[in-house]
Amino acid sequence: MNRLTLLTTRECHLCDAARADLDRVARATGESWTEIDVADHAEYAREYGDRLPVVLLDGREHGYWDVDVPRLERDLAAGDTKP
Repeated sequence: MNRLTLLTTRECHLCDAARADLDRVARATGESWTEIDVADHAEYAREYGDRLPVVLLDGREHGYWDVDVPRLERDLAAGDTKP
């Protein structure tokens, strides 16, 4: 299972930027990531719908609206899952 998950929605320009950032993180760290469209998951839509995109690290919210690449890379290296 991937440590990184990106929660997105359709027609979201911030989601496009987050995808590019996670691709960059994946290249730098070797960690892969998965994407979940909240339109297909009512629970995620209720919890995160007004804050998309959301990055989950080990199933916990790491950030939303944009990807803090240096912090995410640091937390991946450290094994830190705290938001």
